[in-house]
Order: sequence, then structure tokens, then C-alpha cells
Amino acid sequence: MSTAASRTGFVNKLRAHLELLDPVTWISVFPCLAGGVMASGAMQASVQDYLFLLLLFLMYGPLGTGFSQTINDYYDLELDRINEPTRPIPSGRLTEKEALLNSIVVCLLALGTGIFLALSVGGTRGMIIISSIIAGLVVAYIYSAPPLKLKKNILTSAPAVGFSYSFITFLSANAVFSEIRPEAVWLAVLNFFMAIALIIMNDFKSAKGDEESGLKSLTVMIGAKNTFLVAFAIIDIVFALFAWLTFSWGFTVLMYVILVSLIANIVIQVKLYKDPQQGLSFMQHAVDDGFGNAIGKSDVQEHNAFLRYQVANNLLFLVNLLVAAGMVGVRYM
Repeated sequence: MSTAASRTGFVNKLRAHLELLDPVTWISVFPCLAGGVMASGAMQASVQDYLFLLLLFLMYGPLGTGFSQTINDYYDLELDRINEPTRPIPSGRLTEKEALLNSIVVCLLALGTGIFLALSVGGTRGMIIISSIIAGLVVAYIYSAPPLKLKKNILTSAPAVGFSYSFITFLSANAVFSEIRPEAVWLAVLNFFMAIALIIMNDFKSAKGDEESGLKSLTVMIGAKNTFLVAFAIIDIVFALFAWLTFSWGFTVLMYVILVSLIANIVIQVKLYKDPQQGLSFMQHAVDDGFGNAIGKSDVQEHNAFLRYQVANNLLFLVNLLVAAGMVGVRYM
């Protein structure tokens, strides 16, 4: 084999390993990490703190989230042979052993990063950091792996995702730079339930396959319109609680902004509930052009409607979240 061919083979293999880690999913943890850091109000413009910030994002992004994606592909191989034959393992670009090695490497790197941060910070904060990443890795494994396979039932899968992607990320990001702020715990809880609502609707894309394979997504159990209704109820309660919390923290102007966001969200939800397949079709260009690579695309009409809703809801929630986290941080500076 020529040197050029060997180099090409190595590059293709490297690309397959990167694809297995599913880089698009890494960004899902970034808002909570950023919010946790901002709520601490304690990060300094120093080389050490910038290093800690980089390690924090690597630990939960490429490594932690990457591990969850690799494990998911490894245990879903037979399903992916049918549904996603172009993925690295079913396409033959990676063997099962190579995929398993990938998961082991990123898991150990995530764990090592967590240990380094925990030892650097020390004390209770250090324990929170290492406990969080260990819990996240364990939940990521049992989410996809038998015999527990939490993803089989929405009652276990949605809380698992909310816990791993939103709750522990927010708290451990806060712990890297300061003692846990009480407000940060509340913001982490809000993110936990928001993630649950979005995961419930994200299952629209696999409703047919879930039904055939016996997975109990909410869509399979109660239908698309009722699933929208449940998810919308959770989201609206999150916004209402968010408004009350900001009022109790003395952020009165932000409270009014959140209430306006809630009203806007309800208007959007009513349109979507009336037409679960074509609702908010005017926003499809935002999914296709502006956010397509970040939030995905789908051939399932209800899932496409959810993606359109996700664009609006994320803007309404995440902007308010980061503003609130920043205001909390300023209070502690």
C-alpha cells in the first residue's frame, strides 16, 4: 500500500471516529455550562481559570457527550443497520471493537479530566465535580446498554437526559469556580425539566421504529397531539416558576421579560397544537438554513414541527437563562 493510500485510510478512520462522537450533540451541554460559570460570578481573567473553562467544556462536550453517543451507536448497531446504515459501525467504516475502544478512551479521558479539576479545586466543590462526571458517565452507559437500557421507556429516558445534559453540567460548572450558589441549583432544576420536555418531543422522529421495537416513547403511548400537550405543560410551568424565582431574587424587570416570553410561547404552542404536522411552517427556513446542522432535520412531519418550535423556545428560554445567570453572578462578585 502506498504512503498516500495509507494516509487517506488513516484520515478516513479518524473521521469515522469523530463522526461516532457526533459533534453536533456537543453543543447541547454548552448553555448549561456557560450558565453555571456565569452564575458563580467568580471566574477570573487568568490562565488557570481559562484552562479550567476549556477542560470543563471538553469534559462534558467531546468527551462526556461523545461517550454517550458512542455507547448508543455500539448497542444500537442492529437497529442502525436498518434506520441509519451510513453510521460509522453499520457502514463498516469502524468495527465494533474500534467503536468500543473509542468509547473506552473518551470515557477515561472524561474521568481523568474530572479528577484533575476536582483535585485542583478541592473540598466539597471538588467532590461535586468528580461525582457529577462519574454520575453522567454511568447514566450515559445504562441509558443505552442492557439490561437497564433506560431509553426503552420515556419515564426513565427523559429524566436521564435531563440529569446528564442539564442538571449536573450546570452545578459542576458552578462548582469549578465557586461554592454552589442557591440560585444556580434552581436554574439547574429549570434546565432539567426543560430538557425533559424537549426530549419527549424529540422522540417524534423515531415513533414508528419505537412502536415496532417495543420502546415506550410518550408518542407511542398517547399519540402526537397529547405528547405536545404534556411537553407544553411542562415548559409553561418551567417559565412560570422561572418568573417567580426572578421576582423573589429581586430581578423584577427580568421577571416581566420572562412573562412576556411565556405568553409568546403559549401563542406558538396553540398554533402547533392545532396543527401538529404543519404548524409554524413559516419557520421552516430557520431549521433548514440557520439551525439545521445544529438541531438536525427529519422526514417525520411532527418532528419537523418540533424542530421549528425548538428554535423559538430555545431563544426565549436560553436568552433569559443566561441573563439570569449573569445577574446572579454579578450579585456574588
